[in-house]
Amino acid sequence: MRFMVMVRATKASEAGDLPDEKLLSDMGKFNEALVKAGVMLAGEGLQPSSKGARVRFSGTKRTVIDGPFAETKELIAGFTMIQVKSKEEAIEWVKRWPVEDGPVELEIRQVFEMEDFGAAVTPEIRDQVDRIRESSSKK
Repeated sequence: MRFMVMVRATKASEAGDLPDEKLLSDMGKFNEALVKAGVMLAGEGLQPSSKGARVRFSGTKRTVIDGPFAETKELIAGFTMIQVKSKEEAIEWVKRWPVEDGPVELEIRQVFEMEDFGAAVTPEIRDQVDRIRESSSKK
């Protein structure tokens, strides 16, 4: 099972404040543990929403909204993708996440697998997904 662990933004992360050396070191050690255990697939921090944009769809109309975005508590500041055997295992890993002082909230969400879509996944769709994954993994 794959899970995305999302780090919620804070006023500090939205202000562009970078983590200190200790937190970067602790996060590096944690990520090394994830890699050593064979569960880490990817992980990155995100720039503040002031450097981002949203695209809103309404019928055929596309509207671009530049950041920053108001609701900090609803924003994501980073993510890690892990592959584990269960949600409980994902939770156990996340409990070990290094944090600075202050409230930090991490959200854990399971990623859909092709099997979750049942009969809607035709052999053609499965082949297409396999080609896309193979092609993107080479970059």
